[in-house]
Amino acid sequence: MSGLLLRLAGPLQSFGERSAFTPVRDSAAFPTRSALTGILAAAEGRARNDDGLDDYDRLQFTVRVDRPGVRLVDYHTVGGGFPKAQTAATSGGSNKGAAVITRRHYLADAVFTIAVTGPETDTARIAHALQHPTWAPYLGRRSCPPDEPFLLRAHVADPVDELLHRVPLSQEPAHPAPDTVPVTFLYEQAPTGVPDNEVDILTANDYPVSFAPHQRSHRTRRIYRVQHRLAHSLACTRRQLTDELIAYCLQENAA
Repeated sequence: MSGLLLRLAGPLQSFGERSAFTPVRDSAAFPTRSALTGILAAAEGRARNDDGLDDYDRLQFTVRVDRPGVRLVDYHTVGGGFPKAQTAATSGGSNKGAAVITRRHYLADAVFTIAVTGPETDTARIAHALQHPTWAPYLGRRSCPPDEPFLLRAHVADPVDELLHRVPLSQEPAHPAPDTVPVTFLYEQAPTGVPDNEVDILTANDYPVSFAPHQRSHRTRRIYRVQHRLAHSLACTRRQLTDELIAYCLQENAA
């Protein structure tokens, strides 16, 4: 087993929990498994109606919540004021000549660092695709491109351990400096060495079965939410962060 490390950061992110188009386009508080799988599949050039999702079932995603962000709701309109023939159609394929109105939820200024763990043949193939993507990655919606660096490291023996001990943390250091800072982690399997009373078990219907445009389907998975205390030295001011991230990325090439 090996893995890679991704950093999901940008002005806006949005990770919908419902595939159907509704007037309210929600967002989960963290990247869904469906969104993360979609990023990898797009980089590899897989079409939405490709049934070959079994490769991704062998992967595990661990999410470190560097900054949860602030929820933002965009009152969004398309069309309106034109004849029916010139007005955007709804997801049902028709319209009444009026504007299509949605309220779209986003996470503003959020940062998530992701450990992707799996068989080395899979993670090496995916890392190559992320370095030479067929379709550019985006953070839940095409209007939400990621900041750089996006792929922090392509070949890591233990990416979860990197999250815990080495990857720079996008979090302003506190003053006076404590020894540790609390950081939320989201696991797909119960973490070892953590008492049961310190683990929150969540459920999410975000495990993709099919991305086919008219047959999207998901199944439910468990998520184990834990708060770890990380070394305060990992925390970076915004001024320091880019330099620290670049230095961390370059360490892999130097090795």
